[in-house]
Amino acid sequence: MMELSDVYIVGAGETKFGELWEKSLRELAVEAGLRAIENAGVFSRDVEVLYGSNSLAGIINGQENIGALLSDFSGIAENNIPAIRIEASTASGGAAVRQAYLAIKSGEYDLVMVGGVEKMTDVYGSEILDLTSSVLDREWEAFFGATPAALAAMSARKYMADFNVEKDAMAMISVNDHLNASKNPDAQYKNKIKLEQALSSTPVAEPLNLMDCSPVSDGAAAILVASENYVKKNKLEGVKIVSSADAQDYLAVHSRRSLYTLESARVASRKALERANIKIDDISFAEIHNSYSIYGLMELEDLGFAEKGKAKDLVYDDIKLDGRIPINPSGGLKAKGNPLGATGVGQFVEAYRQIKGKAGERQVKDSKYAMLHNMGGTGSMSVVHVVGGE
Repeated sequence: MMELSDVYIVGAGETKFGELWEKSLRELAVEAGLRAIENAGVFSRDVEVLYGSNSLAGIINGQENIGALLSDFSGIAENNIPAIRIEASTASGGAAVRQAYLAIKSGEYDLVMVGGVEKMTDVYGSEILDLTSSVLDREWEAFFGATPAALAAMSARKYMADFNVEKDAMAMISVNDHLNASKNPDAQYKNKIKLEQALSSTPVAEPLNLMDCSPVSDGAAAILVASENYVKKNKLEGVKIVSSADAQDYLAVHSRRSLYTLESARVASRKALERANIKIDDISFAEIHNSYSIYGLMELEDLGFAEKGKAKDLVYDDIKLDGRIPINPSGGLKAKGNPLGATGVGQFVEAYRQIKGKAGERQVKDSKYAMLHNMGGTGSMSVVHVVGGE
């Protein structure tokens, strides 16, 4: 039996996340890709396949065939390499990296590019609300008026009631994100916020306020992933993707066994840890998919950092950059931004910089292992990776 190759991130780059009115979908994608190639010190002609991550370009920008678009505008179409779009709702970025990981593990390729991009500010107001609701069950949820925020709010109300959790605990997820984002030049929001500001912000869906919700964002992120043989041959310094796992749950929230259990995250994280042969206590920091602050609490529990209902005990000190388990050193979805197709790939950009000790002011001390969780919709899918090691 052929020995499977280890997989390494050898380059990473991203654009600024935010309202980038002056840049198009393709311009953002190419900018991130070129930064990743420059960072890796390789040639674009060496890339053997491109996986493009995107969630909503078809309905927001009227652009399908994303893989071909990225290949063409990047100037690598003449190399005739495959260019394939990976779509898994808001988990598209993590899913694309997993496909690259598997492609290299299999021995089919030695150097793969993964690029994620989203241009969400081309529509506005009620229109973007309807389009982002496409990540839900359209017939049984969105048709009856449910939105991602409304469903997150339902989970929050039940969670708060059952575990006697105050709104402060949710708000602290956002306070932590903004503090970390203030040290990230790529972040959409670099302003620090106080707990009182988060609690008094504009209501969105009770009990969630504006500061409990990730923003509408534009942006792109890219990484280059290589086989162990390619890394050694070209004398590169890579960061290892130690393990990769994904799991699915019901699309509609009403079909799940619990309003506040992310079963897909629970299953995927256990698989990722088992495959990495490490324990949750070995994780140095985590990037989680807190599109709404209630999901931050739920993920801390379902990923394994706290018992159910106990995440409230972590959010005041333990999740800080110098805490027991730093969460979202990048600024997370709330403050770094949430350009859906780029979000999951951007988690790898942050992990790559952290593990290499190049995260600047937000550097987590003695970073060894990172856990990255990218989630589809309200939890219908989760992709979990462990990155780092010796």
